[in-house]
Amino acid sequence: MSSAAVGRKPRVLAISSGGGHWVQLLRLRPAFEGCDMTFATVKDVYRDEVGPARFRTVCDADLSSKARLARSAVSVLWTVVRHQPDVVISTGSAPGYFALAFGKLLGARTIWVDSMANADALSVSGQRAGRFADLWLTQWPDLAREGGPHYRGSVL
Repeated sequence: MSSAAVGRKPRVLAISSGGGHWVQLLRLRPAFEGCDMTFATVKDVYRDEVGPARFRTVCDADLSSKARLARSAVSVLWTVVRHQPDVVISTGSAPGYFALAFGKLLGARTIWVDSMANADALSVSGQRAGRFADLWLTQWPDLAREGGPHYRGSVL
């Protein structure tokens, strides 16, 4: 039984890369009202956008640099271990993928919402995150399929 089930607020780690991924993640904030929130992203300039919630920065990466991917994985692992979330949610990119994978390994429920920018195909991270996601979503009805990702609307 998780400690969230015995009276404390659920701990949620909401994580994404910057830009549109971050904007979409912030639009999901009302769904987690009343939760113990930690936001994580790749740019410290976003800190003021989360109000009193905890804020962490993690290393950004993409497939062009394996060394940066490794640094990103380590920084995300540290964030997940440090905050022990009950739920991990991401709108994308490499840091979100790593957070779902590590969160799942540590017993968190996981949610992936693929970026609105991916209208023709799931993102690379979104394709890979599906295996770690308890709830795997796309924001485009044409990309939904049996077994996931599922379409439940868009956040933009």
